[in-house]
Amino acid sequence: MSFDLSPEHEQFRRIVRDFADKEIAPHAAQWDREHVFPVDVVHKMGDLGLFGLTAPEEYGGAGTHDGAFTSLCLAIEELGRVDQSMGITLEAGVGLGINPVLTFGTEEQKQTWLPDLVAGRRLAGFGLTEPGAGSDAGATRTKAELVDGEWVINGSKQFITNSGSEITSLVTVTARTGVRPATGSGPERPEISTIMVPAGTPGFTAEKAYDKLGWHASDTHPLTFTDCRVPEANLLGERGRGFAQFLATLDDGRVAIAALAVGSIQACLDMSVQYAGERQTFGGPIGRKQGVAFQIADLEVMLQTSRLLTYKAAAMKDAMGRPGGPAPAAFKHAAAIAKLHATEAAVTATRIATQVFGGYGFMEEYPVARFYRDAKVLEIGEGTSEVQRMLIARGLGLPVE
Repeated sequence: MSFDLSPEHEQFRRIVRDFADKEIAPHAAQWDREHVFPVDVVHKMGDLGLFGLTAPEEYGGAGTHDGAFTSLCLAIEELGRVDQSMGITLEAGVGLGINPVLTFGTEEQKQTWLPDLVAGRRLAGFGLTEPGAGSDAGATRTKAELVDGEWVINGSKQFITNSGSEITSLVTVTARTGVRPATGSGPERPEISTIMVPAGTPGFTAEKAYDKLGWHASDTHPLTFTDCRVPEANLLGERGRGFAQFLATLDDGRVAIAALAVGSIQACLDMSVQYAGERQTFGGPIGRKQGVAFQIADLEVMLQTSRLLTYKAAAMKDAMGRPGGPAPAAFKHAAAIAKLHATEAAVTATRIATQVFGGYGFMEEYPVARFYRDAKVLEIGEGTSEVQRMLIARGLGLPVE
């Protein structure tokens, strides 16, 4: 079995790498320092076609082709290699903004929202997490009541990416729309549905952006809904299927986050190799010392294993639905493995890289400090490490809760 990328994928990687090196890398430190969300660069990412990699041509995308999801993961990795904030902007823009509409929307909803999102002219967010509902999404408290042909939404969301910038056009939110009757001996369950809320809708407020540990150039806000009214037609997919919809959305997102983690590990390896060859102590470069060289060797192992797991899962996603393709359960299992391994490796890799740099690694003038701060959230977003371990264990047949 070959694990090599196709020539087309390798060429695409080079194109995105060149873009990242020229348009993002020279400015990433300033954006991080000043907490700037660079809208102009988001538009350039759109011009390059990065937001349309998995979208059909009728909505302005690249069309259905072999390896589309793998292409998206390659793009996220290359952006994340120079700036994790721009990597997550693409990941969330496609995985949490475009894909729910593309997968579950009506044709009218797709025609209304997708062209601008696919072109990178606009962004969309996905409002799932709440103050009391993150990993336990069944604890959602935001409510939506159908009144005179409109959904009236009340509640709040938190940690929502791409939700409050000047180019945000839409946020899709999960909300309780009723109660599912008890089955057998089980209790009643909340009916969770997914509703699209356009930016600027009265009663919908994107609150002040968070002051985060990392991802300073990423747009992240808490959201508030106070008697926010949208048409009944803004229901996304079938009523009561919101729980299943976001689970499917998160499976794809876990692989994409793993790709972002691979970019972080690649950056740590590159910076460490260069610094270990240049930094002189005791009459020679520190890279000749086993204490340093062996740690950098570990980075290479982390990179290779994380990349293989990530692109195996991406290839499975691309193969789903084809004759002989993987079952959804197999992809879910692979996605959880890739996400768990790559993100935990990225956190370790940034710690090692900071140690290689010594005191300079603690200084914000060196990119390694930024990658160190940015890495931790990789173990949290799109399902925590604990959730991934639970999913993996269940995939092995264990009845873990």
